[in-house]
Amino acid sequence: MSNTSTALFAGKSAIITGSTSGIGLAIVRAFAGGGMNVMLNGFGEPDEIEAIRAGIEQSCGVKALHSKADMTKPEEIARMVEDATRAFGQVDVMVNNAGIQHVEAIETFPPEKWDAIIAINLSAVFHGTRAVLGGMKQRNWGRIINMASVHGLVASPYKSAYNAAKHGVIGLTKTVALEAAESGVTVNAICPGYVLTPLVERQIPEQAQLRGMTEDEVVSNIMLAVQPTRKFVTVEQVSALAVFLCSDAAASITGTSLPVDGGWTAQ
Repeated sequence: MSNTSTALFAGKSAIITGSTSGIGLAIVRAFAGGGMNVMLNGFGEPDEIEAIRAGIEQSCGVKALHSKADMTKPEEIARMVEDATRAFGQVDVMVNNAGIQHVEAIETFPPEKWDAIIAINLSAVFHGTRAVLGGMKQRNWGRIINMASVHGLVASPYKSAYNAAKHGVIGLTKTVALEAAESGVTVNAICPGYVLTPLVERQIPEQAQLRGMTEDEVVSNIMLAVQPTRKFVTVEQVSALAVFLCSDAAASITGTSLPVDGGWTAQ
């Protein structure tokens, strides 16, 4: 990250949910590289998370914390925001990134999986936004970035809960953007296509079983077939867009849903 970026984000602080791996961790590292204090969130091996957290502090010269808040529990989300505010002084950027997936036909889709996906992928976005927006409005500056998905714009079979949640995230993004439009707070959704993260990797054998395909066929004939570039999106490409949305150059971009999908939604 350049010195200009470091100066731009110095003193700012962010919470990134679901950030112990994948897209969320890439965003944490990009923000910290730009001088932001960061609160990671998510589950994993404590020693591994601590190594990540300490490494970010050492390499980037920022404060880095970790919250174990469960995104299905509103009271834990509120406490996470309180903890970050106490540690950093304020929360300038909220990235609602936590997400889970389950792939199955709707007639056998387990209701408990539906409830969990809606809770983590959609309701947690509401609870996180609700907790940070008031302070951002008071300071006349803030950035809320919701990690939606190309599946917030188009649908795919066997993903009823995920499609419903991500479409809901986009609707919520638009609503909050309008409510915050005069306050200096922007609210946007990033809509990645297939990114080779742990969440996507777990889908490959599930899709193979559902469709009677090999795992290689799922990658080439299902996942990359819908992305005209025929390439997975990288976590670095998604995190670079998140960094841009936090810049002053993006101050007039709000209420949008920005695909990073290799041309998927151009078809």
